[in-house]
Amino acid sequence: MSHPVFTPTDGPVGAFVTGVDLSIPLAPCIAAAILTELGEHGVLFFRDQEISPEQHIAFAQSLAPIVINRFFTPVAGHPQIAEVRKEVDLKLNIGGAWHADHSYDQIPATGSILAAKALPPTGGDTLFASMYAAYDSLAEATRTRLLGLRALHSSRHVFGVDAAHPTDPENDQGDRYHNPDAATQNVWHPVVIRHPIRGRKALYVNPDFTVRIDGFSEADSAALLEELFTHA
Repeated sequence: MSHPVFTPTDGPVGAFVTGVDLSIPLAPCIAAAILTELGEHGVLFFRDQEISPEQHIAFAQSLAPIVINRFFTPVAGHPQIAEVRKEVDLKLNIGGAWHADHSYDQIPATGSILAAKALPPTGGDTLFASMYAAYDSLAEATRTRLLGLRALHSSRHVFGVDAAHPTDPENDQGDRYHNPDAATQNVWHPVVIRHPIRGRKALYVNPDFTVRIDGFSEADSAALLEELFTHA
């Protein structure tokens, strides 16, 4: 049995993984190693993999229980997989703003597994930020200020019944969002978390789903969040 090799990128986030075939069931020790490295690097890149939807689901289940995205159009016949589609004639894409997947849930998903099926010859990059590095590089006074603070995360303003985003006439991806009635959950999370796998401190706010800081005035909350978003 071969073991995967994890090679860090030359930036603050991510590692490339070789020596593993995601089209076959993973041994528990391999799955455990992948989870450990995910906690260390934040994002893992598996290049030159060809996997079917069934293999995609099996890979996810080997790492953690699947959290089904309740707002995106699913892949036909596979409700566990959300389809993130951007056709050539569409102006906007899904998930194009900085965000942390499922931060609006009481228990956020362990991670997301994105399997690219059709790519443009240039562009279309998916970008990632290290929220470890974002926290570590905050000024000491700011880190002290964040101690004990919590922030409200919500899906209502993005996917809910009264959300402007899905019904915006400029948003030609609007018909790919579903179940606005399911966008009812608000949740408080610490502004600084300890990663559940690595135990390392990370900044945990994002401009898509984090709406305010507990105990702050609206103006002070907006100012602090904007400072943190910009810094991250």
